[in-house]
Amino acid sequence: MTRTKTPTSPYLLLSITMVLWGSAFSSSKSVVEHLPHSVAALLRFGGAALALLVVVALFGKRFGGQAKPSPRAAGRAALAGIVGVFAYNGFFFWGLSLAPSLDAGVLIPVMSPVLTSLFLLLTRRERASKARLAGLGLGLAGAAIFFLGAGGSAHGSPSRLAGDALFLLSAVCWAAYTLAGPRVLAGVDPLRATTYATCAGALLLGVVAAPDLPDVHWSGLPSAVWLNAAYLALGAAAVANLLYYRGVAAVGPASASLMMFTVPVVNTVCGTLFLGETFGPVQAAGALVLLAGAVLAALHGRLARRKGAPFVSKGEGRGRRVAERC
Repeated sequence: MTRTKTPTSPYLLLSITMVLWGSAFSSSKSVVEHLPHSVAALLRFGGAALALLVVVALFGKRFGGQAKPSPRAAGRAALAGIVGVFAYNGFFFWGLSLAPSLDAGVLIPVMSPVLTSLFLLLTRRERASKARLAGLGLGLAGAAIFFLGAGGSAHGSPSRLAGDALFLLSAVCWAAYTLAGPRVLAGVDPLRATTYATCAGALLLGVVAAPDLPDVHWSGLPSAVWLNAAYLALGAAAVANLLYYRGVAAVGPASASLMMFTVPVVNTVCGTLFLGETFGPVQAAGALVLLAGAVLAALHGRLARRKGAPFVSKGEGRGRRVAERC
């Protein structure tokens, strides 16, 4: 099958995604400061679900690729949303109520590629090497140092440590969501896959948030909360998740996960400038070790696949064939 040229580079789409996600951590934190974490999560993805449904209704045939995916394919996308939208954001917003957004912006985007690479190696979908194993070990050691700083340094506290543990669970969910991407995209186009996943996750987030909704004083919320909620729903959720799935379809989960390393930079700038958050020295050291290990593990695996015979996992192959058809 002939590969058709796409008008936009998938790496440009992924770069835009990472900027949107990187700024979303501090934006989410500002919302959580005024709302219960369950309600904040619902606002973000409930709004995103509505926006995506409108896009599908208006432009589905133009950008969707496939008009009517099979019920099985749609079901797989919805199941992916339970992990990548509901579980991920449930842990994420809960963690934000306990810890700074800076911690989330390091642990989630950096640990996600580490966990993705670790799973691919354990399942023999990618090759192991001494350098890559060393990178994974270094990344895990950096995470341990980071957690030590969260709980025991001058800037740490039991609350911050608990929040960081929830961020780690978010990273596990996102790694699973990324790995499921090519399988989901094998039967449904990125627009509808994102829509089904977001709607399924938003429904469950609504169930969790229902008991907290009556306690919210909606008329007393500052305008900044509504602006941040709108940005999170439209930009950091609807647009970013759509661009991410299109990127995964084009380059596969391993390559897409490499782009996550730009998120901590964007998040650190936003958290420092807008929220005045800081790292303790132990956490800063742990973050650097974690980032170095994650880059070594992910990049060495990527270079190894290019250097030797092409090695494409079964899931990535399906995802790339979808990209060729779009």
